Parts: sequence; structure tokens; C-alpha cells
Amino acid sequence: MDATDPAGPAAVAVVALWAMLPAYVPNNVAVVAGGGRPIDGGRTWNGHRLLGDGKTWRGTVAGVLAGVGLAVLANTAHESVGTLVGVGLPTVTLPAAVGLAAGAMLGDVVASFLKRRTGRERGAPVPGLDQLDFVVGAVALAALLDPRWFVGTFLRPVTVLVAVVVLTPVLHLGTNGIAYRLGLTDEPY
Repeated sequence: MDATDPAGPAAVAVVALWAMLPAYVPNNVAVVAGGGRPIDGGRTWNGHRLLGDGKTWRGTVAGVLAGVGLAVLANTAHESVGTLVGVGLPTVTLPAAVGLAAGAMLGDVVASFLKRRTGRERGAPVPGLDQLDFVVGAVALAALLDPRWFVGTFLRPVTVLVAVVVLTPVLHLGTNGIAYRLGLTDEPY
């Protein structure tokens, strides 16, 4: 990580959002690029689909590639953007980028599985889970694949991870509302 510890709440928020970019984009790309064969292959368990038609291989692969690609682009721009906003921004290692992007998709798949187990249909809201499922998956897999990067980015200071947890639901609801208005999703949450 090239960034220094951010000073002040605004700097912490900028670092948090910047570091999470590879996790924020995969599920959005999956919605746009999705379709095709569902991950669960149509299988059911106790009368309910394992995941549903919304979780597809094409969307998952496209989402992960988009997240990793965004990390690569962000790494080339981190100094310029950091200077522009007056904050030292971190770079994202390749293992961390893969962890953030794939973990975001995995977190969403796990949430879908849990929703099906509780009898909820595709798109049914579960406040909290809907906004943070991908964050949990992303940070967990990034921590597993590159613990040094994870600790240096999110835990030094820990306020960066706290900012991710606080800001992500707001960002998630905002972007989903936009996607809904554009006709890309069936629900605005």
C-alpha cells in the first residue's frame, strides 16, 4: 500500500471507497452482463432453488474480471487521483483485487442461498444482508489472499473498515435506485 494513514473523516471515507472499488463494481457488471446458465443449474433443495436464475456463470465471470480490471486501472491512477483529492490512496495488489472482486460475488451468492433457504423469492429485500453481503465476502477473501495488504489498508487505521461498513449501504441503495430507474433491476433496493 502506498497510502499513508488517512487523517480526518473525509480522508478515511475516500480511502475506504477507493480501496473497495474492485468489490463495488462486480455485482453491477453481473446484472448488465448476466444471463445464460445459472450457477445452480436449476437445482432445488427442500422445494426451493439453490440460488435462482439471477446468479449466472457469465455474470459472475464478467463481474470478477471487471473488478480486477478496475483495480489495475485504479492502480495506474492512484497517485494522480490522490493528489487531486489531497489523500494518499492505496494501490491494490493482484491477489487483493481478485479477493475483493471474487469475494463480492461469493458474498452475494451466499446471501442468495440464505434467502432461498428462508423461502424468500428472488429480489425479496433483507435489509442489512442485501447491502453488506458482498462486503463481508470481499474483505474476507481479500484478507485470506493478501493478509498484509488487508491489514495495511483496512485495519491501519481500523476506521477505514468502519467507513466501508457505514458508507456501503448508502452507496448500495443509491446505485440500486439508479439501476432501477434505468430498468436494469427489478427492485430499487
